[in-house]
Amino acid sequence: MVEKIRHPRAKRKLPIVLDLSEVESLLAVTTNLKHKAILMITYSSGLRASETARLKITDIDSKRMMVRITQGKGGKDRYSILSQRTLEHLRQYWRKYHPKEWLFPGAKEKDHLSSYSIQQLFYKAKKQAGITKPASVHTLRHSFATHLIEAGTSLHHVQLLLGHRSPTTTTVYLHVSRLNLAQVTSPLDKAVPQIS
Repeated sequence: MVEKIRHPRAKRKLPIVLDLSEVESLLAVTTNLKHKAILMITYSSGLRASETARLKITDIDSKRMMVRITQGKGGKDRYSILSQRTLEHLRQYWRKYHPKEWLFPGAKEKDHLSSYSIQQLFYKAKKQAGITKPASVHTLRHSFATHLIEAGTSLHHVQLLLGHRSPTTTTVYLHVSRLNLAQVTSPLDKAVPQIS
């Protein structure tokens, strides 16, 4: 009998999303070249912090304008887009730091930067930018997906870029996108104001 009892449905919370101007303010307050490069590629390619941390120099394909993500969540490899602006900043970063294997080496050159370090530099930038939303570094990934949908990118392409196995996982971004909601007017704005 116990086996037939259904598990309660897990509560699904909508992700926190930063406005594009908030993303720009995060980047504007980040003056450290390496830290800015980390935030830029995390947002502009829709990466998880662990994926950013494990990027290698060879994962940046400037000819195809792609980023190769090796062994992402679920042990899957995938490609995401590389923004021109991020590539230009990565070139500046490379000229100054000359990383050898890992794109973002940790304290020891043979180790990559930790996800924790990326989270901490995000929190520092968020505080400096005066962003009060309960955002984490993963919010950059949510923002990437939402901004793509708002720009008219198909759900299928967003799913591929994020590496989601199921399209259902990606549809959550339709709920936070302003694409359709922007066309809806509040009934209060249509109401005739009463003269008091």
